[in-house]
Amino acid sequence: MTKLLTTAQEQLLNQPLQQRIFLQGAAGCGKTTIGVQRALQWLEAGIPADQILVLVPQRSLAMPYNDALRAPDLPPGSLVDILTLGGLGQRMISLFWPMIASQVGFRRDDQPPSFLTLETAQYVMHGIVQPMIAEDRFLAVNLDPNRLLSQILDNLNKAAAIGIRHTEVGDRLGAAWIGDKADQVRLYQAAQDCANQFRQFCYDNNLLDFSLQMEVFTRHLWHSDACRRFLTRQYRYLIYDNVEEDVPAAHDILLEWLPAFEGALLIYDQDAGFRVFLGADPLSGMRLREVCDDDIHLTDSLVPDPVLEEFAAQLTASIAQPQREPLEAYLEGAFEINTDSRFYPQMIEAVAEQAVALVQEGVAPADIVIMPPFLSDSLRFSLERALTAHGLSPYTTRPSRSLADEPVTRCLFTWARLANPAWGASPQPSDVNTALMQSIQGLDWVRADLLRTIVYHSAKEPDQRLTAFHAINADVQERISYQFGERFDYLRNWLLEVLAQAEKPELDVFLSRIFGEVLSQPGFVFHDDFAAAALTSRLIESVRKFRRGVHSLIGQNEARIGAEYILMLERGVIAAQYLQSWEPQPDDTILLAPAHTFLMMNRPARYQFWLDIGNAGWWQRLYQPLTHPIVLSRRWQPGEKWSDINEMVYNTETLSRLANGLIRRCRDKILLYTAEVDQQGYESHGMLILALQNILRRMPRESGEVENV
Repeated sequence: MTKLLTTAQEQLLNQPLQQRIFLQGAAGCGKTTIGVQRALQWLEAGIPADQILVLVPQRSLAMPYNDALRAPDLPPGSLVDILTLGGLGQRMISLFWPMIASQVGFRRDDQPPSFLTLETAQYVMHGIVQPMIAEDRFLAVNLDPNRLLSQILDNLNKAAAIGIRHTEVGDRLGAAWIGDKADQVRLYQAAQDCANQFRQFCYDNNLLDFSLQMEVFTRHLWHSDACRRFLTRQYRYLIYDNVEEDVPAAHDILLEWLPAFEGALLIYDQDAGFRVFLGADPLSGMRLREVCDDDIHLTDSLVPDPVLEEFAAQLTASIAQPQREPLEAYLEGAFEINTDSRFYPQMIEAVAEQAVALVQEGVAPADIVIMPPFLSDSLRFSLERALTAHGLSPYTTRPSRSLADEPVTRCLFTWARLANPAWGASPQPSDVNTALMQSIQGLDWVRADLLRTIVYHSAKEPDQRLTAFHAINADVQERISYQFGERFDYLRNWLLEVLAQAEKPELDVFLSRIFGEVLSQPGFVFHDDFAAAALTSRLIESVRKFRRGVHSLIGQNEARIGAEYILMLERGVIAAQYLQSWEPQPDDTILLAPAHTFLMMNRPARYQFWLDIGNAGWWQRLYQPLTHPIVLSRRWQPGEKWSDINEMVYNTETLSRLANGLIRRCRDKILLYTAEVDQQGYESHGMLILALQNILRRMPRESGEVENV
């Protein structure tokens, strides 16, 4: 093993290979490193790779294992299975489908199942919810339709996560409501009706969304002798990382399964539970200690220095309640507060200037992360523009951002519509303008608009909608330039070849071809644009999963599938998770990410910028009128009322976990920024800034001048 290990890590790895260990510790103690090394130990000891199972609650958390256990220098043979419990369940459902389908209640047990992604589940749910919206069943709530869809699906997922029937969700939510009962109960009932219809539609059409996959696996397959015998014989060794971020249904299965493993390592991150809003339950995960041979604690963090650790302790204490005891240390090396900005643009400019100063001092851009509580499109644009103006390269990750919001997607969809006239949706002139400018390298808006005005005719026959560049007047050709004209003709001829085909390629095939054969070639914008390539790859994967998921509903008409996919995306569905969104950033870029997203990346940074620390978004729960992360959890006693006190306690605990998790992933300093006036024009005084003020007031004055926040 070439990786340098601490004494504590080496001592743990010297434990017998045939032992079930529960390992817990704070973030930054090197627990995942131990997990990776333990898996390598098993392989070096001659244990077949296909007998080793690595479980994680979210696919992005498996990246360290993917990197290590897919290395080319490993012993030849099979590969280690690295899965989520949902992924394992999906495999088992596919394998045992003929045995289980009719027992569960699927009507077409002679046909294979179709697994829905978050995007395809929203597509199916849209067809159920839209008539109810038309009937004013959701008139009492002012909510974007796509958020409505996602919250109903979230209810189904949480029901499966805690092991209750999906039909109980509405009653459980209604019983906890403390306000105007009648209107809210009707709203919950409308959401319940949608969930019931969706589930029945899935049974009728062999569709399985995440909730139904979990339910079929945990309630039916796991309790069948054939499936359990297969799993216990197949897997003899287990790594289960980030136990605290998984759902109770997963913990239930592992409680029964663990005694069958010859060796196991369960990794638990203390003070975590960042996915509680998705159904994670750290208290439930702690139950797994009972079936392990040893419970080992790691205490020494490898990331923050003692000053940062003290800052984390003081901040979490101040969040819980205002402290009065004076601080002995000034903590000046742990954090720095910038309060000079009155308006948001000034704050963004100050952040960019500070980032430049750090890079000039020798800090690698990849060691800097800029985090607001939420990363809106406008804030993302402003940050990227400010950093670029100072010569820095930003790298943005926002996994829930819809693919339809990306300029690359809109460009590709424009050409797809031109190549598929059967869809009956000709691109708008403004879309063609934008697509031309985003396709042909160096083409500005003025010339793109002039070119489009002359060559694009939406009312003509499909093969005549784009006029050849050489057919237009010579003086106009000179104004546009022959170089751009040559590239346009290349694109036009390629589209005409597709139009001439009797059988049009499926949308994912079309996107792959136009990107590879045209838009990534020299002279086009996507040439050497790796970000555009990654986004196109995500889009192609999304289309392919959509086609597989809804093929049985739409039938053999592939053209209609492409049209339905574009309509679905343009309605603004919440994006499914794609591993490309979580891949490591280039070394020469500065990361821009929402705070929770950065936490789930599970990586440290030398410098963290916390933006807009007065924003209530740092601690306030998102407004979700149709679902609830705690009422739909095992810690909640059905029938109790959710009060303002409960809300305050939940928000306070969430902020404490968030702040502690971020600080433990910082090596050098936290840089805190605030603006007197927020994006909406109001003064903001959230819980985070109040806790920081409490720390500043208690600092010893003689250690230096302290700024007032």
